[in-house]
Amino acid sequence: MIKTLAEQDKRLSKRKLCNLFGVVRSSYYYGIQAKPIDIERVKLKALIRQIFNDSKQSAGARTIAAILWNEHNIRLTRYLTGSLMKSMGLKSRQTKTHKYKHADEAHKTHDNILDRNFTPDAPNQVWTGDVTYVRIKGGWCYLAVVLDLFARRVVGFSVSDSPNSTLTAKALQMAYQTRLKPSGVLFHSDQGTHYTSKAFAESVTDCTGMVQSMSRKGNCWDNAPTERFFRSFKTEWMPKGGYEDIAEAKSAISSYIWGYYQTVRPHTFNNYLTPIETEKRYFNKNLLSGV
Repeated sequence: MIKTLAEQDKRLSKRKLCNLFGVVRSSYYYGIQAKPIDIERVKLKALIRQIFNDSKQSAGARTIAAILWNEHNIRLTRYLTGSLMKSMGLKSRQTKTHKYKHADEAHKTHDNILDRNFTPDAPNQVWTGDVTYVRIKGGWCYLAVVLDLFARRVVGFSVSDSPNSTLTAKALQMAYQTRLKPSGVLFHSDQGTHYTSKAFAESVTDCTGMVQSMSRKGNCWDNAPTERFFRSFKTEWMPKGGYEDIAEAKSAISSYIWGYYQTVRPHTFNNYLTPIETEKRYFNKNLLSGV
């Protein structure tokens, strides 16, 4: 009899509490029941974490959503992806900017022929070049790249301990050779002395029909796609403390360009396709059409 009254008091107390807080009793009992584990949600979170880690903790919600669709045929909005990332404590990292001095004396500048026309119709029409710093222990090394604007593909690059004309010429020579010596390319850069020098002009002359174009002085927006590549590398790949030495920096840069940027990372400009996939589709389309 005493046990029955205790149980009744317990039931009454739950009823009173539900009434006090405006909670429907059925909802209360549902809430205290053990919930089944959502296996698909667990698998999805594991895949998101894998993609995030593969990007060295750099990929944001938009990038991960694109990779999920392109590589795994999983359609998620970037907002849902962002919500899942937030619940998992995944946040893309950023780095600060840095200014550096150029190495050699200026020679000849060129007009801004490109004039921010960043959307060529085909590969090997417009290449852009620029130089940035890369932090290493005790100082800096420098990275020069050549970008084909059609698919934002890196076609040449070089790393050195000095931001001079030898650095930029090597990047241009790599691009010219790997792209099978195309004719009539427009090469655009800023007015850094490593692009206005006589030594670099000679490298341009060695590229059949190449014409130089240059940004207006002090206007980084005239070469925005190349600046964006550098920002992507530094925020997505380069450790905040930089690299141990130039050898480690070279290895990491090669890994980023060949192993991630060109082949894995989706680009907004390419409708969330990689540079290599974008060029592949272009050449396949023209091959089928007989162009």
